[in-house]
Order: sequence, then C-alpha cells, then structure tokens
Amino acid sequence: MQPVIPFTRPFISGNENRYLSQAIDSGSLAADGYFTQRCTSLISDKFGVGKIVMTPSCTAALEMAILLCDLGPGDEVILPSFTFASTANAVIAAHAKPIFVDIRPDTLNLNEELIEQAITPNTKAIMPVHYGGIACEMGKIMDIAQRHQLRVIEDAAQAVNASYDGRWLGSIGHLGAFSFHHTKNYVCGEGGALCINESDLTSRADIIREKGTNRIQFLRGDVDKYTWVNRGSSYVLSEINCAFLYAQLEQLDWITERRRETFERYLYHFTSIEEEGFIQLPTIPESCRSNYHIFYLILRDVTARDGLMRFLKERGIEAAFHYVPLHSSPMGRALGYHFDDLPITQNLSSRLLRLPIYPQLTEREQLRIIDEVKSFFQYTGTDVLVRDLTVA
Repeated sequence: MQPVIPFTRPFISGNENRYLSQAIDSGSLAADGYFTQRCTSLISDKFGVGKIVMTPSCTAALEMAILLCDLGPGDEVILPSFTFASTANAVIAAHAKPIFVDIRPDTLNLNEELIEQAITPNTKAIMPVHYGGIACEMGKIMDIAQRHQLRVIEDAAQAVNASYDGRWLGSIGHLGAFSFHHTKNYVCGEGGALCINESDLTSRADIIREKGTNRIQFLRGDVDKYTWVNRGSSYVLSEINCAFLYAQLEQLDWITERRRETFERYLYHFTSIEEEGFIQLPTIPESCRSNYHIFYLILRDVTARDGLMRFLKERGIEAAFHYVPLHSSPMGRALGYHFDDLPITQNLSSRLLRLPIYPQLTEREQLRIIDEVKSFFQYTGTDVLVRDLTVA
C-alpha cells in the first residue's frame, strides 16, 4: 500500500518558529506590532499597493471593502457565481444584492463581455474573482467601471503574487482582497489583507478595522482620546499570525516557482490526453502571470469527474471538485436564481477536478498521480472502458 498523497499541505518555510518566539518575547501579541508592519511593508512594496490592512481573513477584507464603498439596501454588485460564498456574503451583509454573471469557458473567470448587460441604475460595484491565480480581463473591466462610474473590488484570495499585463493582482481595482488561509499559497492558518488603491479611502479603513473608532488617530497623536465615530468591526490580524506569515512572504517567489514547476509538469504529461479529447486543461492568457494556485482537469461530464475522483482515492491520491455555483445553491435560489441561469458556470463546475499541487509534492509523487490519471482513461475501477470520453 503506497502512502496517501494529500490534496493539499501547508508549506513551512523554516523561520516560522523563530519569528513566533520573537513575537512572544516582545510581549506584543494583539495587532500592529513589528511583524504586522513587516508584512504590510513587504506586501505594499512588492505589489505596488498604496495601503495594506492586515485582516483576520479574506472574508473580513471583502466586508471592509463593501463598507468602504458605502453599499446598502437596493445597491447591486456584479460578480461570478463560480466563487466561494464569502464573495457574495460580503454583499449580502450590507443588505445589497449580488448580481451573478456567467464565466469564460477558458479561464473560468468572470466573463467581461457579459458585464455591461448586467448593469442597472442600482449597480455600484464589480467584484472580479481571479480563479486559481489567473487574472480576469482587468483592462476591459476597469474600462467598464470607469465609463459607468463603478468601483472595482478584486477578490484576489487565490491570486497573491499573480499579475495582469505587468500589474500585480490586488493593485489594479480600487480595492483588493488577499487570503492567507492554510489552503492558499502563502499561509498563516487564518488571515487576509485588504489592498487600498484609492488614497481617499485610507483614513476610513483605519476607522472601520478598529471597531468604528478613531484609535489609529489617537495612537498617532492626532487626537487626545479615541471614541466611536462610524461603522466598523474588529478587522485586525494578530501579531502571532503576522509573525508566521512573514516567514512565508520571505519565500514568496520560491514558493511560486516550485508550484510553477509542478503545474507545468502536469501540463506536459497531460497534453496528449487533452489532444485526444478526454480532458480540458487550464488556460493562462498571454497577458497573465499565474501564481499556480490550482491545477484542474475538466472532464466530459460529472460521471467521469466523479469516477476519476473515486479512482484516485482508491489508489491513495486525494483530489477534489470545487465550488457549488452560488446561483444554484439554496441561498442563490432564495435570491431568485435558477439552476440553468448560468449555463457555462453550471456545466464547467460539474466537470472540474483539482489535483494536488504544493511545494512539498515531490516529482516522484506527481508522476504517480500522472500515471494513475492516465490509467483511468483506459479502465475505471469497475472495468468500464472510458476511452470514448470527449470534452462536451
């Protein structure tokens, strides 16, 4: 029996314990200490973001972004249905309405060609989600936003250290949100960051993240006491999390390079299967530089997808499908959406299977995965031939 290859495994760079000890010894554990400042400076300098606010999660960053945009009842936000619930929940929390738009069949990102027809007098923002670390068509999206006077909030949860047309994701929209959840490329267990690219939003962001108080101004000496001045919540990330994260961020490019090697090895070995019409492989447009967060296969149908997932599990390899589209979820239906409203989203999501990709995945382990995937297209676990699979 061969060892199980997990679907994901958080990477440890080597300096995490040392930095955690430093944070503990400093006596500053809550927030905004030495390691928080190191993280914000590194992210801001690396990605060209005017202001970075470390948050407890990407969810919190998205909620802050919505508050900064002053969204409320009757307002609408355009976003894909093929995303995590947090993207839509941030809109719902403000009593605004998510307007789901279909995705592109090549990148699985928000289809920029469908955005304008979804705009109404109530539309206030667009929330593109950079799926798998591959950028949405941000040039077109920013042009639409400018012409219609809309804000753009980039959900770059999966896209730290990825770029579009030479610009880092998270730095292009008016606001952007990162995730450092333990399933992401760079981790601290739970954590996120809000990228603020519009200078007139920075002071309000400080108030929102500090429970609606002007505490930051007080700490700077701008006021002699602090008090409740506006809406807000506890959107701060602890110094402990930032100490762990800083060790990760120091290895940002090395981690990306290791993931690139794994991603491209999959592509190389699976190209022949795609050419035979059995699968669809990920597409990275020329304008995009990926961070290689996800590697997926799109199979002929849900039966083939589930069959391959079972086949791999029986052989000690963990693989996973991804989002249940939000528009067809119970909450989506409660908002008035129907299963067949977004046909591309519904079709591709039901056929997608993600394979393991992380820095510790050895070449030997990856070749074992590749060999098992190839063998599936000759025999399934029940000896049913699937050589006639074609991509719909």
